Amino acid sequence: MPQLRYFTAGESHGQCLIGVLDGLPAGLKLDAEAINATSRAARRATGRGGRMKIETDTAELLSGTRRGETSARRSR
Repeated sequence: MPQLRYFTAGESHGQCLIGVLDGLPAGLKLDAEAINATSRAARRATGRGGRMKIETDTAELLSGTRRGETSARRSR
């Protein structure tokens, strides 16, 4: 079974924070708007600090997807 690995680059309060998920299977449905909706809901949740309520972070799927699904993994 492939291992899922997560890498980040950038700064949370900089221009952008990049996340890379390695090991996702091909054909997994991903929807940036669904990710963003979940993020917005979390920012409105009770118990969060004031900064969370004003942040406007959004997720973009920049590569590794085609027609809303993950593309083929490279062989290891």
